[in-house]
Amino acid sequence: MFASVVSMTLVMLIMVNVGWIEYDHHAFVADLLFDTLKTGGFTLIFLLYFLRHHRELNALKSSFEYKLMAENDMIKARMAPHFFFNTLNTLVSLIESNPPKAASLLQHISALFRASFNGAHEISFEEEIALCEHYLAIETSRLADKLEVSWQLPDEDIMYDMVITAFTLQSVLERMLLNVVEMTTETIHVTIKVTWQQHWVAITVDIALPKNTLIINHDLRQHMDFHIQAERLRAYFGQSADIKSKVTRTQAVTTIHYSLYDAGS
Repeated sequence: MFASVVSMTLVMLIMVNVGWIEYDHHAFVADLLFDTLKTGGFTLIFLLYFLRHHRELNALKSSFEYKLMAENDMIKARMAPHFFFNTLNTLVSLIESNPPKAASLLQHISALFRASFNGAHEISFEEEIALCEHYLAIETSRLADKLEVSWQLPDEDIMYDMVITAFTLQSVLERMLLNVVEMTTETIHVTIKVTWQQHWVAITVDIALPKNTLIINHDLRQHMDFHIQAERLRAYFGQSADIKSKVTRTQAVTTIHYSLYDAGS
């Protein structure tokens, strides 16, 4: 803007010198001020337009990057390397030592991985529980006595009307267990409680932490962020849906909360 003012001043002085315009001090200052304000106004409008356009581009970029992150997270959730290779190792071991158990494990693996390729979509709550049970059966076959899971579910006639986005609860369970069971030899107790009251679904996953939990607590706090799963919930069940976590010295708790009344809004 300063450069424009200087340029206009020089142009006007040249026009005075060559006789194109008559010099009048007051008129000269007035014209200069008017041109300066006009230039400043156009500059301001351009800057505002540029800033708005820049913000829109950044928003689009962030949205695109977020979708890429979400898709990447989904791929990792479907074929998590640690889970995949641990499962293969367990299966190979069981084929040699316990073929019937290996056959049962293979059925769980097949059901879980087949469902994972359907992507993120709305499924019945009973289907989500079945996916979780397939996952937990696979982990139990590997961890043996290190994992105890307790379910507290509504009546079947209530659960019949409940829905959820696929792999939401399963991915929460997987991430929570990954950061606990691998770091202790103690038995891990997991309680999963599901309630539905006045169109609100609340799912609480409570993991009792082992005694020596300093490292576990640190890792859990670093990995208890479920914002992608929460965004998927909001896309189907409204902006009130959320996933919150809390880690204390004795337990790690994650709550999945959403309204079926807002579904599709």
